[in-house]
Amino acid sequence: MKSRLSLVAGILFIFIAGLSFGLNAKTQPENKLKEDLQLISIYTDVLKIVKDLYVEPVDSKKLIYGSLRGMMNTLDPYSAFFTPDEFKDFTTETHGEFGGLGIEITMENHRLIIVAPIEDTPAWKAGLKSGDVIIEIDGEPTDKMTLLQAVKKMRGKPGTKVTLTIWRKGVEKPFKVTITRAIIKIKSVKTKELEDGKIGYIRLTQFQENSTEDFKKALLKFKDKDGIIIDLRNNPGGLLSTAVMIADMLLKKGDMIVYTKGRTPRSNEKYFSRNDPIIPLDFPIVVIVNKGSASASEILTGALRDNNRALAVGDKTFGKASVQTLIPLPDGSGIKLTTAHYYTPSGKMIMNKGITPDIIVHVSHEEEMERLKAEREAKIHGKKVEIKDPQLDAAINAIKILNFARKAEK
Repeated sequence: MKSRLSLVAGILFIFIAGLSFGLNAKTQPENKLKEDLQLISIYTDVLKIVKDLYVEPVDSKKLIYGSLRGMMNTLDPYSAFFTPDEFKDFTTETHGEFGGLGIEITMENHRLIIVAPIEDTPAWKAGLKSGDVIIEIDGEPTDKMTLLQAVKKMRGKPGTKVTLTIWRKGVEKPFKVTITRAIIKIKSVKTKELEDGKIGYIRLTQFQENSTEDFKKALLKFKDKDGIIIDLRNNPGGLLSTAVMIADMLLKKGDMIVYTKGRTPRSNEKYFSRNDPIIPLDFPIVVIVNKGSASASEILTGALRDNNRALAVGDKTFGKASVQTLIPLPDGSGIKLTTAHYYTPSGKMIMNKGITPDIIVHVSHEEEMERLKAEREAKIHGKKVEIKDPQLDAAINAIKILNFARKAEK
């Protein structure tokens, strides 16, 4: 009896703590609070029945952790429960170096989907692409895994191999890809000159802590060109703060960058440009996006488009517009909870919708694979190969038109 009371007290503590975080019990109708408490009672009843009658002894912590994991999984693909060890180890990706394959993944309807492979990583070199579904990891089906369990199975000692079974739209049968794990060191900002040095090209592969300063250097390097192309294709996102700081470099002081809306005051934030732009406001900018452009990539794209600062070229973006908050729990475990959605300055909520570019240049699956293959061969083997890239071609033409209009106005 005493152990049951302790268990109930512990569960009620978590329940009440959750209420105080954002649901404040005093603001709820009395009948709703009563209903919630009745459901908690049912939960503890089932827990005791399982403890007393299941065919084998069951550890209480295992049961409760499992139920909490299930609770988070019912919300959305991005909310999750972490055990103490998992919470401690959770994500080092934003620091620019981690072990694994180099892919951003999400879970939708028990399907493990690749948001985007990160450029120059083992997954990118192996030819994985946005929209691929991982149905097995080393022969183990993924439909029963949590997102974190899948991530842990794919990570491992550098130099070891992992075999993924991939389902890809347009391909008749699933196929296997064996990839060698590596320490992932990401250079998030890459630059080159196009059109005989007239146009600056900035490839942003992820929004990391060090991306802001590298992007600023690239802007200053290209400030005297005819225009700049910012390539966000297959950029799965990263730090919100980095996206805001990069937008700040391009927008006029006072322009809204993004805002978030949730159920609590702390979830409602507005982000504005605080500084004067590094380059003139009439300087031509074109952003290239595709279905692998997600989260922070969509924040930057939305901010530049809604403030009439850039044109977007390419395919519709992924559509991830949610903000997750890490919340530690008393025993060292924790949850990652979606607490807000973000909106572009014009008020568009793009969750599960994405951003449709100003200039749509659809690239077929075959064309995309051919381009990625050519880029990999050029980088890995140093081969000079022709890379057909209609989206980049369209961006170059857009820069030329914008530059012509700019000069005509002067």
